[in-house]
Amino acid sequence: MAKNRLSRDLWLAAGFNALTEQGPVALKAEPLARRLGTTKGSFYWHFKDVPDFQSEMLELWEARAFADIDAARAAEDNPVKRLRAISDLAARSASEDLGGVGAEPAMRAWARENEAVAAAVARIDDKRLAYLTDLLTEVGLTNQDLSRMIYGALLGMQDLSARDGVDNTQALGTLVDLILALYEEE
Repeated sequence: MAKNRLSRDLWLAAGFNALTEQGPVALKAEPLARRLGTTKGSFYWHFKDVPDFQSEMLELWEARAFADIDAARAAEDNPVKRLRAISDLAARSASEDLGGVGAEPAMRAWARENEAVAAAVARIDDKRLAYLTDLLTEVGLTNQDLSRMIYGALLGMQDLSARDGVDNTQALGTLVDLILALYEEE
């Protein structure tokens, strides 16, 4: 086995890919080292232990889980266009270094068995739902069930994309357009 000393970022990326492909059981030094073709020593060079590694994965995911929404908020003044941009998140919810489109469903599965992950997912859900509710209010839609429906559809579309590889951007965009059209007619 090669004795490469890999960067912290490469270890974290390998962790997200392993989580997405095999679940949280793969988030241990030995299987990750085998995956990367190196020794466990490289892992322990960067991380105190496996819980430290998992904690850093969680911090990274949480920091980046809201980044796309923040970017859309900053890039677009029109609330309808920002709402429509939410549909893009179904397809590009996570970059490949965070496990790709399967990362969100994998994090949610991990959250079912890990309290720290569950707390991080809950914080992200709260932030995203608050953003959607504010955005819908800006376009004149005050029914809070709408933000839950759009967010639930987004999560479901991400799970579908992770399973079947189909880009669901258009489907979620159609839902957003339908909601906007229905409420514009009132």
